Amino acid sequence: MSSYTGVLISDQLLQSQFTQVELHSLHSKFISVKNQNGIVTAGDLPALMVTSKAFKETHTEEEIRNILSGLGSNLSAEIDFESFLKAYLNLQGQTTAKSGGAKNSWSFLKASTTTLLHTISESEKASYVAHINSYLGDDPFLQQFLPLDPATNDLFNLAKDGVLLCKLINVAVPGTIDERAINTKRVLNPWERNENHTLCLNSAKAIGCTVVNIGTQDLVEGRPHLVLGLISQIIKIQLLADLNLKKTPQLVELVDDSKDVEELLSLPPEKVLLKWMNFHLQKAGYKKAVANFSSDLKDGEAYAYLLNVLAPEHCNPATLDAKPDERAKLVLDHAERMNCKRYLSPKDILEGSSNLNLAFVAQIFHERNGLTTDNKKISFAEMMTDDVQTSREERCFRLWINSLGIATYVNNVFEDVRNGWILLEVIDKVSPGSVNWKQASRPPIKMPFRKVENCNQVVRIGKQLKLSLVNVAGNDIVQGNKKLILAFLWQLMRFNMLQLLKNLRSHSRGKEMTDADILKWANNKVNSTSRTSRMESFKDKSLSNGIFFLELLSAVEPRVVNWNLVTKGESADEKKLNATYIVSVARKLGCSIFLLPEDIIEVNQKMLLTLTASIMFWSLQQPVDGSEASPSPADVSPATSISSEDEGSTSLGGEISNLSIDETASEVSSQLDNEVNSFGDGSRGEETGCIAVK
Repeated sequence: MSSYTGVLISDQLLQSQFTQVELHSLHSKFISVKNQNGIVTAGDLPALMVTSKAFKETHTEEEIRNILSGLGSNLSAEIDFESFLKAYLNLQGQTTAKSGGAKNSWSFLKASTTTLLHTISESEKASYVAHINSYLGDDPFLQQFLPLDPATNDLFNLAKDGVLLCKLINVAVPGTIDERAINTKRVLNPWERNENHTLCLNSAKAIGCTVVNIGTQDLVEGRPHLVLGLISQIIKIQLLADLNLKKTPQLVELVDDSKDVEELLSLPPEKVLLKWMNFHLQKAGYKKAVANFSSDLKDGEAYAYLLNVLAPEHCNPATLDAKPDERAKLVLDHAERMNCKRYLSPKDILEGSSNLNLAFVAQIFHERNGLTTDNKKISFAEMMTDDVQTSREERCFRLWINSLGIATYVNNVFEDVRNGWILLEVIDKVSPGSVNWKQASRPPIKMPFRKVENCNQVVRIGKQLKLSLVNVAGNDIVQGNKKLILAFLWQLMRFNMLQLLKNLRSHSRGKEMTDADILKWANNKVNSTSRTSRMESFKDKSLSNGIFFLELLSAVEPRVVNWNLVTKGESADEKKLNATYIVSVARKLGCSIFLLPEDIIEVNQKMLLTLTASIMFWSLQQPVDGSEASPSPADVSPATSISSEDEGSTSLGGEISNLSIDETASEVSSQLDNEVNSFGDGSRGEETGCIAVK
């Protein structure tokens, strides 16, 4: 397997200001100009920087030129890459000062990492270390390294091999990673360490973390601000996991009618937490509304009222009359008697630490939410939630959208896409330049017709991309038609997937990629290693045992599958073990996938298509040097023996040019076309313009 090569520069302090992803991007831009002109001068920088995401929306080329001149740059002088990076930071500093500092995004999950100053909060670090010591202290492998000392860099050093982060993800969302896929030796080689970090980052995306600015090399180096930022996201996902109607239907008590329930369903978890807090504060007689987890909580009064109404038996009458610093101490004493973990100190309350305050309030909610168990209301809330299959598909598309790195974070697909803006952002990612932003309205959108205009543009572009949208209008999306939304997103995801693969087919005379090509490639790849497994289509019931996909993964990278861990897939339990292992091995390899083990067991043809395409995409990106490693004794499939004959000599051009349409495989495409063509069935009842998502 190829490893991630970092961009290294001599000035370590300067290097620490950038992530490896950013360095790779900036280095490629710099080299492009150098290859074109022979040298790079300061005068080349304005044209270079204006194309950067950091500046293209805030500065013109002339403005950048004036700023650089004002900073004393000689525009005719030749510069090296390090000088370019320093100029970039200077310009970023000017931009930040001009805008009055970075704006805070509402959702902690979408908080971007600034490269201007990388400071870490020692309080947050201590809090997260305590969390790790508490939840992973009994882990069979990690217990030899725990407890960590928050006063040292133990946390960042331990994170360097990837095991800690993988285990923490499983604490946040149990079962995300099959721990059999984690490399857990005391001393890992670089390849094994890179595998763990790849598994970690792809799994973090699969639970909703934003990792677009983090590369495996950043984790190998244990960069404090990036490691702490990722840990913060993982822990908060754990702490906020119950803040939805599905997990806690009692939350319906916070609203009065069905319209409010729909609004509640669309809220991000931290806003639900604020709504819950204000609900109890109002009952307690607190006059102010808490709008954030920082300044509104600094004096500790809101905490005192909240804890008094939730746990009056531990109430201290002196709390409200005390000075803020003393009140903060009394609040934490009150919470401790309720068995709440201490995620913050009195100083953190007084300073308004938003991350730690949010974690503390979430812990209070977890221990005692104070909501009633009105059976009628709970039954109503349960009726408002989606069925299992719909929820599973919504989850997949939500995670896929968030992995694209668009500006808006999606919390609930069905609610968040109704104004059309997010769909336009997604389309702009999968088909750059196709959106006319001058005709788009940015949220918040008060006028309903503006939402329809956005969605009309979505449908119009979808038709230009040859998606099947017969009898579909923008208003169908605005109305929140779930089947239509799922069907549209599936077509968009499939379009993106096929375009990515097409871009790798430079040797195939520009032929369009199809589902049948993916199927043919997978069968050829498995057969090239002398195995006999074959899938007839993406709905082939024999795929439920997982053997074919494990053989495919082993075919593209023999070292990645440990066949000693693979079962025959005959019983339900054996199928579950194999399916769970497949998902983690694919992510460990480097595939960005969002399916669940159940999708493999139940042979969900859409999700199996995405899995196969992701493996194909990874495989076609690998350099072909004939040095493929020979399988170890553990690499023997329970279905057949392995022979790596000819594997190393297969060229990228050969892999691609041998792809051909297979009549059996084309059944997948035709069935999907039949599904989407049900848009135009002519009926205009409740299901008009909908796809039956199976």
